[in-house]
Amino acid sequence: MSTSVPTKPVTTKSYIKDYPRPQFVRQAWQDLNGEWDFSFDDERAGDAGQWMNRFPEGRTIIVPFSYETKASGIGEETFHPQVWYRKKLTLPAQAEGTRTLLHFEGVDYKATCWVNGVFAGEHEGAYAAFSFDITDSLNPGAENEIVLKVEDSQSCTQPRGKQRWINDNFECFYVQTTGIWKSVWLEYVNATRIDSVKMTPDIDRQMIRFDFQMQGLEGKNNLRLEAEITLKGQPVRSLSLSVDRAWLTVETSVLHEAGGPWKQSLWSPQNPNLFDVEFVLYEGEREIDCVASYFGMRKISIENGQILLNNGPLYQRLILDQGYWQDSHLTPPSEEALIEDIDAIAAMGYNGLRKHMKIEDARFLYWCDVKGMLVWSEMAATYEFNDEAVERFTREWLEIVPQQYNHPCIITWVPFNESWGVPQIGREVKQQKFTEAVYHLTKAIDPYRPVVTNDGWEHTVSDILTLHDYVERGEDFLAMYKDKDVVVNNGVAFNQWKHAFAKGYGYKGQPIIISEFGGIAFQTDSGWGYGNQVSSEEAFLERFGSIVGAIQATPYISGFCYTQITDVQQEVNGLLTEDRKPKVPLEKIREINLGK
Repeated sequence: MSTSVPTKPVTTKSYIKDYPRPQFVRQAWQDLNGEWDFSFDDERAGDAGQWMNRFPEGRTIIVPFSYETKASGIGEETFHPQVWYRKKLTLPAQAEGTRTLLHFEGVDYKATCWVNGVFAGEHEGAYAAFSFDITDSLNPGAENEIVLKVEDSQSCTQPRGKQRWINDNFECFYVQTTGIWKSVWLEYVNATRIDSVKMTPDIDRQMIRFDFQMQGLEGKNNLRLEAEITLKGQPVRSLSLSVDRAWLTVETSVLHEAGGPWKQSLWSPQNPNLFDVEFVLYEGEREIDCVASYFGMRKISIENGQILLNNGPLYQRLILDQGYWQDSHLTPPSEEALIEDIDAIAAMGYNGLRKHMKIEDARFLYWCDVKGMLVWSEMAATYEFNDEAVERFTREWLEIVPQQYNHPCIITWVPFNESWGVPQIGREVKQQKFTEAVYHLTKAIDPYRPVVTNDGWEHTVSDILTLHDYVERGEDFLAMYKDKDVVVNNGVAFNQWKHAFAKGYGYKGQPIIISEFGGIAFQTDSGWGYGNQVSSEEAFLERFGSIVGAIQATPYISGFCYTQITDVQQEVNGLLTEDRKPKVPLEKIREINLGK
């Protein structure tokens, strides 16, 4: 188990502060965050009243914060099923002669957009990014008006994660999020352009594969795509290929070209090396598109019951991270706040995190890439099982996986947690087959990362056996886990009545991780933690050390995930308070995590 501290990060060549999509960077863009006109529409009168043309005056909101948050300038936590936004703007001169794309990084839940009164598009799903080409609706040289209607519900068939579906917080469910909650921005592009690039590293062959999707090739016959790859400012590889179809694939060697032993160029928590790459599309000799990006050469795999990173054993010391802030809830208050959380996690001796019930801001994943922080990416749950829930969940998850695919920091996909949304998975074949289908669909897009099908218990097909156990004492943990065969063969109950595998499924030698435990809270009357509350720093550290030490002393366990980094509203079991103040010295947590 390495105890080295990650090297000081250096940003990629493509980095632009606050740029919403840091793995696919163009220079011509416009930030639309800030003040927008806003209106509640509880009577759903907006469509009939033509609000897309005659927006009601009087109220504003600060985007991208949802109206429930103080940061939005409104701070009303009452649920409203329909809200409207308006933004007036004049386009810059650079927009002339280009296509204008309107990007929304996250809107909860169904968004319908008009530009200058003309329908631009709609999207359903709170956590996936989406965009509309609004060029043909714009008024060049004049003021333009973007209007967005957002419909939300308290339905448990929509993926909602930790958002409550009743009027008050309860258990581990918090104030809902409605409307725009991630960045909104414009991008100015050529009609003929690079639409996406899927980047797949292969360290065993020392190759990188680029899968390009192109846009607007109709009538074009003299297109050329060039790529320049560098590492730490040094040239690595140049590529040039003719573009004659919308989908292109090319592979190239990289590691042995980087200078020095190739293993020193791999991405890991200790050395988060990132290759910069620039893609340029030419029509003849004229440059018509330029995208800057980066990738990491790393491999996550499972062999003989062990999780391997770059073909070497990986012991995962993770922390649960729900990504909530006191005044802005699911939306980070700033890019600096994201960086501070990652730095705090590293300072406590963790080498990764499980992003719980949330698809996080792309800038967060960027900084995890840069700083070498491992990430489990987890889908927000539904809380009912029926055809509508299946369709909504699957459609959105299949948007999210490709959007996050290129981040080297992501090493595990987690589509389901604790049987949420599949409450009868233990015995009901239909729900079991749904999780199998999602597992295989995820593997169809990304066969290179492990998939945890139902984190916590009642697994069906799963690459890792993950267990949630909030036993308080290390000695009790050791007694329960002393016999591996008993644990993996459903001889131990979790959460009183759950077992490791659903009926009809069994252990096939998977690595085992305790992916939730701890949750220790200090004495308080205003919230809850797991088990008995503690009254002093000394008592906290003794219990924390007891349970962490027991997990580390169990030889067949491949890692752990402690609950959790911060307090979240009524759940006060964080190592930090909701406003990020440490409850105990971070170095003491680090010493225990690293076994010092």
